[in-house]
Amino acid sequence: MGKIQCLDPHVADLIAAGEVVERPASVVKELVENAIDAGATAVTVEIRRGGMSYIRVTDDGSGIAPEDAETAFLRHATSKIRGQDDLAAIGTLGFRGEALAAIAAVSRVELRTRTADNDLGVGLLLDGGVVRTRQEVGCPVGTTLIVRDLFYNTPARLKFVKRDVTEGAAAFAAVQHAALSHPEVAFKMLREERQDLMTPGDGSLQSAVYAVLGREMALGFLPCKGSGEGLQVEGFVSRPSCCRGTRGYQHFFVNGRYVKSRTMTAALEEAYQNQKMVGRFPGCVLHITSNLNAVDVNFHPTKTEVKFSNEKRLFQAVFSSVNAALNGEQGHPQVQL
Repeated sequence: MGKIQCLDPHVADLIAAGEVVERPASVVKELVENAIDAGATAVTVEIRRGGMSYIRVTDDGSGIAPEDAETAFLRHATSKIRGQDDLAAIGTLGFRGEALAAIAAVSRVELRTRTADNDLGVGLLLDGGVVRTRQEVGCPVGTTLIVRDLFYNTPARLKFVKRDVTEGAAAFAAVQHAALSHPEVAFKMLREERQDLMTPGDGSLQSAVYAVLGREMALGFLPCKGSGEGLQVEGFVSRPSCCRGTRGYQHFFVNGRYVKSRTMTAALEEAYQNQKMVGRFPGCVLHITSNLNAVDVNFHPTKTEVKFSNEKRLFQAVFSSVNAALNGEQGHPQVQL
């Protein structure tokens, strides 16, 4: 008898879920990104026990059509791409169609959603990825997703989960990144029924920085702006006197997506050479806007790393823009690439 066989679909779903859902923060990140992609102008996130027992994300976006409700929870089901050519120029935060399926596979999920052209919405209850009930419900336009008992059916994963306070902090950071990347969206977050964050959603990055990072950090920032050859850099960088003892205040965004980038970190810190104390690191909130086909967002499983077609150009753009801000250059300096 042969040794190679196809996995049971449920087992395959659990494996896929392990790649997407590492912890409660992963769930929060994916659901918030879906809300932003749906055109939401307001997003509320609530978690309990660090997100392990309860996560609720409510948005006022476009909602899900009744005929698409169940399909949305199938693996590789997405409204954001249609063919392979779309992968070369991805402009949405989500695109792989794995988030809802992965989340539902390892939790108990409740969905309530309505589109503007329907008087009633649809409500689904799923248990381990299986739809248990479906009914018409009264609800506002948009989507509410409630995720309960994360990893209840994969107990082996629970030993890798950290304390509630640690998991809650990671989920909070995911919402902070979303708020800084999309200042036009009003975010609110509650932890254990206590409001931890509220942003105005007025489209001003400065307002978002003030709400997310606090008054002291915001007052220690300088505006930064530069452009050149398909790249634009805009945001804020810390004054040399306001550098911190950790890189935790460095926030980079590429086309609205929070990313980690060694190239951008190196460029930022190179601009501060001889301007800061040893052992101190600059903070920043920098938005890089690039041609969609010049950056690969499908490079990393969690989409937190991206790959540019020209890393040298990226380095020079960030370095020159930050250097100009630190040297007090006025206006919008043109980056020489």
